[in-house]
Amino acid sequence: MNIGFDAKRYFHNPTGLGNYSRTLVNGLAALYPQHQYFLFNPKPTQRFAMPPNMPLEEVKPNGWFNQTFSSFWRSRGIVADIEKRNIELYHGLSHEIPVGLDKTGVKSIVTVHDLIFERYPHQYGKYEVLVHRRKIQHACNHANAVIAISEQTKKDLVELYRVPAQKIAVCYQSCDPVFAAVAPVEHKEAVRKAYSLPQDFFLYVGSIIERKNLLRICMAMKKAGDDFRLPLVVVGTGKKYAQQVKDYVQKAGLADRVLFTSTINPASKEADLKHTINLAALYQMATGFIYPSLFEGFGIPVLEAMWSGAPIITSNTSCLPETAGNAALLVDPLNVADIAAAMVRLQNDVALRHDLIAKGKVQAQQFSLEQCTRSVMNVYEQIITHGSL
Repeated sequence: MNIGFDAKRYFHNPTGLGNYSRTLVNGLAALYPQHQYFLFNPKPTQRFAMPPNMPLEEVKPNGWFNQTFSSFWRSRGIVADIEKRNIELYHGLSHEIPVGLDKTGVKSIVTVHDLIFERYPHQYGKYEVLVHRRKIQHACNHANAVIAISEQTKKDLVELYRVPAQKIAVCYQSCDPVFAAVAPVEHKEAVRKAYSLPQDFFLYVGSIIERKNLLRICMAMKKAGDDFRLPLVVVGTGKKYAQQVKDYVQKAGLADRVLFTSTINPASKEADLKHTINLAALYQMATGFIYPSLFEGFGIPVLEAMWSGAPIITSNTSCLPETAGNAALLVDPLNVADIAAAMVRLQNDVALRHDLIAKGKVQAQQFSLEQCTRSVMNVYEQIITHGSL
């Protein structure tokens, strides 16, 4: 089977959508090498490369027009290239499929990660909301099937966009296998030394935006006072909200206890946290991982933490209980006192941490690369054979 992918995020995006694309496509190529996988990339890049010796082929736009107007090629012009390569199934990995693809006879699937922009439109520009809405609605209407990465996202698609439930398959996502590989002690210590990290700390990983709720974590540290003694290591970047968090940290007297890795030039470039292997080592060193996001489509950092063996605090809302199962302390993300109590409890209770780590290893198996790629391949086979789910 010739399978095509919208590979913009695969080649260009270092965060969530990129990680989803690379993990899924590389996993499919490794586990189902009898198929050929075509990655349609609108622009050249050296940022991420395809792994060698796999049935993967990169397809870039040809001709001055398509190369100059690569966004147009990705949304419309690509259809001719899809037909030229005899693609039997095209998978839009991030919310969209090309206009006109449904008229070619090529079957298509779209993955929808979340509809957060509908729930928190004030965190997006008005035009951005309209563009997202238009692309997702078009994809859901014209694709043969929709993959939702959680039951929460499926529920949102049904309730907000009236997508028929029978058209949606829930296929959980996995994460880079490096998070499950135990980092050598010397590797961990190299990362610790590069960032001058303390021996014990809580960890936050994610974009520093309002929805991710970092400010309330810092407020919880302040509220806990001397009962919570550990520093917080923050991995992520942001703009206006990030500055708001940093201003609060200064005023609250937490500047020496909240460490933003984005402001640190690591002593060793080999230890840069942009390299997934180093981020995995950081998770594995953490006393606790905290992620009280207000809303998520899946919450990939929670899965990374479970694979890494970090005990977790996360929210009791949206998909996060679905992802974490019984392997986390669940808190009300709007309740600072609730967050603070969980942080103190996790800090003080060694037995609890060990219990959550053990449960996390079990829960993570639901999102193994093998299980996640099998669920997606099942959808492919269903669509190729029957044209619908």
